[in-house]
Amino acid sequence: MNGFRLLSIGAVLAAGAAGAWGGEALVDLGTPVQETQLSTLRGGTDTTVNDMRLRGTTANNSATNVLTGNNTITDGALGHMSGIPVLIQNTGANVLIQNALILNLHLQ
Repeated sequence: MNGFRLLSIGAVLAAGAAGAWGGEALVDLGTPVQETQLSTLRGGTDTTVNDMRLRGTTANNSATNVLTGNNTITDGALGHMSGIPVLIQNTGANVLIQNALILNLHLQ
């Protein structure tokens, strides 16, 4: 996590107080972001970065006397799903299945 530790607000405040009293800090929050970069990342900006890198490979595979079948999804199969359903189907042999989901949530 780039040197960050998850701590409670109380621990962070205590670390600041320890530093003010000349004591040892309890947390290392890493290098601060430069003010020029931070000023471009304020809330409400329209910055969207989608960076999904799926780079799987298959090589030197063989399949002999392999039986494959049909994949079917019948009515109601996803009827009680909640959240964001992700469905993956495989109908063959020596298949590399990679799955990724990018969710852009805009709150206004």
